Amino acid sequence: MKKKIVLAYSGGLDTSVLLSWIKETYDAEVIAFCANIGQDDELKGLNAKAKKTGALKIYVDDLQEEFAKDFIFPMMQAGAIYEGQYFLGTSIARPLIAKRMVEIAKLEGASAIGHGATGKGNDQVRFELTTAALAPDLEIIAPWRDERFRTQFPGRAEMIAYCEEKNIPIQASAKKPFSMDRNLLHISYEAGILEDPWFNAGDVKYRDYFTTLSVFPEDAPDKSEYVVLDFDKGNCVAVNSKPMNPLQVMKALNKLGGKHGVGRVDMVENRFVGMKSRGVYETPGGAILHFAHRQIESLTMDREVMHLRDSLIPEYAKLVYNGFWYAPERLALQALVTESQKNVSGTVRVKLYKGGIHAAGRQSQFSMYNPHIATMEADPTKAYNQDDATGFIRLNGLRLRVNSQVNGAANIGG
Repeated sequence: MKKKIVLAYSGGLDTSVLLSWIKETYDAEVIAFCANIGQDDELKGLNAKAKKTGALKIYVDDLQEEFAKDFIFPMMQAGAIYEGQYFLGTSIARPLIAKRMVEIAKLEGASAIGHGATGKGNDQVRFELTTAALAPDLEIIAPWRDERFRTQFPGRAEMIAYCEEKNIPIQASAKKPFSMDRNLLHISYEAGILEDPWFNAGDVKYRDYFTTLSVFPEDAPDKSEYVVLDFDKGNCVAVNSKPMNPLQVMKALNKLGGKHGVGRVDMVENRFVGMKSRGVYETPGGAILHFAHRQIESLTMDREVMHLRDSLIPEYAKLVYNGFWYAPERLALQALVTESQKNVSGTVRVKLYKGGIHAAGRQSQFSMYNPHIATMEADPTKAYNQDDATGFIRLNGLRLRVNSQVNGAANIGG
């Protein structure tokens, strides 16, 4: 029997070449797999194209609901954001794709999975770490790390010529000035013209390049719009009083956020493999959800629980970014996050305007904000005696006074 390989497949030039090359090089049967995680019209005609390219079979699985419920929402509960800017749209999709590839490999009796991630990127790590966790016996085939493949295909022209020779259906157009990756949470743009960090991707003359999910703030409506989000245990369950499941929430917020140009990020980030990379991202719905979730937490979470969880955000985000979604430490952190969200329920109102998301109110039956205690007027509850602050400050200042006495006040701070 021939070797069976499950290949992550999109139908584009790269994966079309990969499918044919892997089939020939390994004398194998290739089962193509494409995950529908919100790419929209990018999935049209994939079945016929994969078969014509040489696939034994193709799976095109709609994983949008699972993506929203089991991946995006738990990550939003954690407040995860990488290096203060990136909402992890590509990062969080990869473990889901790899998980389904592993499942298909088991169903089909395949001994290997293949992917078209480059040897310089993060995705190769994410795919393979997920496979290591879920199916450690599966072989990994990564052609971009195979010198034979790189020698045969040093550039796009050689790939196009190969497809013409093999009668592989592709659109042999000029190279795009950047690469894109789209899903339910975001769309990313990188490489090409974006490799110059001085290039201004926000210049309105590039509105046709970087406005797939959102408009530029300059093109957003001149009138603000209010959006109301209801939360239950840290998860958004309704938008503008309409109950929704996670997938519906993401679609609704993407539409609202995109209209007002929110969630646009242009950053230079640190890849796991060691180099810096410049990326432009549109995450309209995710930006609103992240912001609103923080607002309801501010009202309902205990201070020390919040500060503990916040201290773990960089670590959690790094685990997602680096591909450790199924690692025991991420699962342990998720258990803490779940516990922290028990009372994160209530309603948040935000205002969207010209690329900005602004708090416009929050309320909850679990609110820990007590206006009687917080008031600058007389406290009718007598829960807080201002006289107590004298001892509180004196005790907290003890070590500072001792340090000054020992080392001299003149030597502190300079």
